Amino acid sequence: MNIVKYTDVEDKIVNIRGVKALIDSDVAQLYGVETRDINKSVKNNPKKFPEGYIIPLTDKEKKEVVENFHHLEKIKFSPVCPNAFTKKGLYMLATILTSDKAIDTTIAIIEAFEKLDQLQETVAQLTNAPDEVKQKELMQKGGEIFAEILGDELKISDTETSFEINFAVLKFKHTVKKKL
Repeated sequence: MNIVKYTDVEDKIVNIRGVKALIDSDVAQLYGVETRDINKSVKNNPKKFPEGYIIPLTDKEKKEVVENFHHLEKIKFSPVCPNAFTKKGLYMLATILTSDKAIDTTIAIIEAFEKLDQLQETVAQLTNAPDEVKQKELMQKGGEIFAEILGDELKISDTETSFEINFAVLKFKHTVKKKL
């Protein structure tokens, strides 16, 4: 299975009207289909995409994302404004696309979001950890989840996780040392 990792998605996330989303051409690339296929699926299933699932970009927003995200240069001269898929829209799209790659990609996206939720929960628990042993256990768990999110590409010789609580603000630091 050719798994899409969180890092494959991370640099494609744009902020449209205060919402994190993926542009339709990036969604198509991740799913291994053409952009027109993504938008045709949406057009053929309008009830599955209520307001808030897809954000149709304005001309101004299209220009802004092209200027700020160089990988979107290809949409610069398109006469059509792209759609941006929110997290809910991506989940709904997953119910429509049925190719093997689409299924694998959907599973990878869901797993990545689950790992991020686990990491967020672990970090939140650190602030309430009753003792140093529990804190170290939670930091180790957080480091392991973080490494899973990043994938297997790094050869890791050692990791170091630390935290600092300063006026009720938690700072989480994870250092990965690569083997030479």
